[in-house]
Amino acid sequence: MRLENVTKVYPGNVKAVNGIDLEIADAEFLVLVGPSGCGKSTTLRMVAGLEEITDGRILIDDRVVNDVPPKDRDIAMVFQNYALYPHMTVSKNMAFALKLRRFSRQEIDSRVQRAAKMLGITAYLQRKPKTLSGGQRQRVALGRAIVRDPACFLFDEPLSNLDAKLRVETRAELKRLHRELRTTTIYVTHDQEEALTLGDRVVVMSDGLIQQVDTPLNVYNHPVNRFVAGFVGNPPMNFLEGKLVHDDGQVVFQGGGISLVIDGDQGAAAAEGAGKEVVLGIRPDGLLHRPSDHANGEDRATQVVIQVVVQVVEPLGSTMDLYCTTTTGERLIARVKSAAIEEESTITLSADPDQLHLFEPGEYGVNITRR
Repeated sequence: MRLENVTKVYPGNVKAVNGIDLEIADAEFLVLVGPSGCGKSTTLRMVAGLEEITDGRILIDDRVVNDVPPKDRDIAMVFQNYALYPHMTVSKNMAFALKLRRFSRQEIDSRVQRAAKMLGITAYLQRKPKTLSGGQRQRVALGRAIVRDPACFLFDEPLSNLDAKLRVETRAELKRLHRELRTTTIYVTHDQEEALTLGDRVVVMSDGLIQQVDTPLNVYNHPVNRFVAGFVGNPPMNFLEGKLVHDDGQVVFQGGGISLVIDGDQGAAAAEGAGKEVVLGIRPDGLLHRPSDHANGEDRATQVVIQVVVQVVEPLGSTMDLYCTTTTGERLIARVKSAAIEEESTITLSADPDQLHLFEPGEYGVNITRR
């Protein structure tokens, strides 16, 4: 599937999607993620044919489908609210689209039974949706899509109505199903954790534009700009405004009451920005309570220390989140190994040099240290 300069403008010249280009490979699981109003659901609805395209082209198997009605695009869509017919049994809900296409009764029964077994809902086939839990209804909605054997699945925030435990379980089920079916899938969510765990690639959107398309690990470890860095990751990345200066042959970030040496790969890129205002970014798990916590078992982090006051401690089992302030009142979140740390105490954190990012100023400031 290809999207070429796809644009959607609503009355009043409101640009929901602003000329995006995207290519989805056969059998790929692609996730569109971003805050509310970023254009991800509008993009999905244009692919489905439920929203008219203002400009650009959408191609499925090299066929332009701009003017092709939804029923002829060979896609199946799963919605947030399940959209099940309350007066029909589970079996009839799953079979409905096949009956409209005049499949034989034998073929319909075979497909429904196969999908029900795959989803573990065989026991519910003669029940009606109102007797099912939210998770069971979502499986029925998935089954209704699976029986159609489409060229592409479209998911519009399908897990948002489920509780936290069920979301995790259903997420794992979706990964298993995709591995088994190998059907091209486009999945929309505002939950960046879902995006990182499900997608072969992740598309981060904001203001109707694609900010970054990459593998989950690259989006997390090498964000292209400050928006992506701040949106992807939980807790979010810490940001400190400051300046790059040369000091005794090294490039040093100064700001927020701290002074950090930028070396390695980041240092080479930072040297070009010496003398400029920048924003330092570091993820909470890049702040270490003990140098020995460094992922490589090294003590490189000892050269980069930050003194902070711990305001709030949130125990998470083997780790804990520390909400801290620097000497100048800047706020930092550190995710460290669990230890006896008291609130209102003053501690020293070490920063993992490999996890430092430098961004140009502004909400969409470019990551100047991105490899």
